[in-house]
Amino acid sequence: MEYKDYYQTLGVTKQASADEIQKAYRKLARKYHPDVNQNPKAEEKFKEITESYEVLKDPEKRRTYDRFGKDWKNYRGADGAPPGFDFGGSSASGFSSFFESLFGGAQGAGRGGAGRGGSPFGGGDPFGRGGFGQGFAQGGGGFVARGPDQEARLSLSVEEAARGGGREISITDPTTRELKNLSINIPAGVRPGQKMRLAGRGGEGAGGGPRGDLLLKVEVESNGPFRLDGTNLHTDLRVSPWQAALGTDAEVMTLEDPIKVKIPPGTSSGRKIRLRGRGFPNPKGVAGDLYAEVKIVVPKELTSEERKLFEELAKVSSFEPT
Repeated sequence: MEYKDYYQTLGVTKQASADEIQKAYRKLARKYHPDVNQNPKAEEKFKEITESYEVLKDPEKRRTYDRFGKDWKNYRGADGAPPGFDFGGSSASGFSSFFESLFGGAQGAGRGGAGRGGSPFGGGDPFGRGGFGQGFAQGGGGFVARGPDQEARLSLSVEEAARGGGREISITDPTTRELKNLSINIPAGVRPGQKMRLAGRGGEGAGGGPRGDLLLKVEVESNGPFRLDGTNLHTDLRVSPWQAALGTDAEVMTLEDPIKVKIPPGTSSGRKIRLRGRGFPNPKGVAGDLYAEVKIVVPKELTSEERKLFEELAKVSSFEPT
């Protein structure tokens, strides 16, 4: 038989701690268990990673393996396996028996116990979820599996994300493809990229297992009066040419109430007026700032008197924009 690199099979280094080896095994077992992975090669892969874990989890067996390397298989007992090693055989019944002893069988399923044979994870769910109800369980003639988590987008305006609160949304059920209405509570100050978890709204479980969760990934659209930049907000402040030249008082919209600001004489387009603490709320600290950027807007059509005044201004003014 060819030499098997157990460390490589589990994807860990030879210096890996017992905890790292256990975590690597849990991850691979979740992926390759043949009752959830329909690939024909999944069962063989699962046997390989389980064999590797059975050796590396035991300090004495691991020392023997590390010491003799590729020759470790020369040290075999009368039963054809290294002393103290038993991988349950290669038949289907042997694999089934081994899985029962590894994950606790029907008696341990769904109750967080290790079952008759005990669990290499110290009891409970082999994948660290606190009970087979959240992962895999064996009982009633078949395995029970928690449904997969599903993800959907939740588009919010800047104002909606800032205020939060209750909202009705419509989503397509990931299993039935039916349109369903859900009531959700949006936390104030939710940020783009954050995910809201709706327990039990994901994919259906197998064998009567619980549904997974629905993860709503927040998207904040900046197509309204405000543009979001971290916790800061940006908005446009439109003024006329004479207001920009002579100075004036103007009104700036905020997430709450409008605020009066002073436009200094000689203000050009692009100048930003900063309003401290009037930006996007920050649940973990101080709110951001609001920046009002001046935009000089000219009339699309001029009255005869307006045109006359602009023409006179053009004659007397020596100003040249640079």
